[in-house]
Amino acid sequence: MITAFVMIDAIPAQIPEVAAAVTAIDGVSEVYSVTGDNDLVAIVRVHSHEELAEVIADGVNKVPGITRTLTNLAFRTYSADDLDHAFDLGLGD
Repeated sequence: MITAFVMIDAIPAQIPEVAAAVTAIDGVSEVYSVTGDNDLVAIVRVHSHEELAEVIADGVNKVPGITRTLTNLAFRTYSADDLDHAFDLGLGD
């Protein structure tokens, strides 16, 4: 599974509409409004680089109201839940 984080800048008055449109794109699992340098962050999860190109280039980048995007690909996933499971020996409390 390929995971990408797409930072999105949008026309301020259109942020809710942009978020809704991006959320509707197949391959986009979540969209967050955020503080900081960007207006939205979309999480994209697909099975191939070809699908990633379709979602980003043919989907997200064509949404009206988006002024700029920056895409980062994930190499590895770390989470507290994963680490807890890794050290769980299966012993009851």
